[in-house]
Amino acid sequence: MTTPITMLWRRLDTPGHDACRLDEGTSRWRLDGTAVFRDPGGGPAALAYHVEGDVGWQAQVATVRGWVGDRPIDVAISRARAAWSLNGIVVAGLDGCADVDLGFTPATNLIAIRRLGLQVGQAADAPAAWLDLATGALERLQQRYDRRSETTYGYEAPRFGYAAPLEVTPTGFVRLYPGLWESA
Repeated sequence: MTTPITMLWRRLDTPGHDACRLDEGTSRWRLDGTAVFRDPGGGPAALAYHVEGDVGWQAQVATVRGWVGDRPIDVAISRARAAWSLNGIVVAGLDGCADVDLGFTPATNLIAIRRLGLQVGQAADAPAAWLDLATGALERLQQRYDRRSETTYGYEAPRFGYAAPLEVTPTGFVRLYPGLWESA
């Protein structure tokens, strides 16, 4: 294992913070974090997350545990071959998704950024298996990244009408996610 990399973000659209730690090994990586924020639809939220993947930055498993308002959250996501599962049940429509996206944290953008390994001037679509906290469903999220400089990626998520330049650290963590998150 290399020395862990840690991040702390402040949420910009609602009160909240997220602390995350990346551990990298020779054959696996692991993200562990906790997001505490005011969910616009459910009140105060506290969510601990864990994501693991292989050396090629392909996400393999993720868990989310905690609560949003009075609603408990206990989710297990896994990928075997090309099939994604949510709490042990295979979810259709996620073919071609190499990444998992936990929409309540900027930490999971690191996965696509690292996996894609884009050079300045390159762009790629990066559909992800996205956890919708409001419904508890795992769904396809179309995303696109284009590397504009050593520290900036253009990012688009058409489902949400979101397009903005993401500022990143040299390790690939998002430093500024306009309107949503910034490193603290």
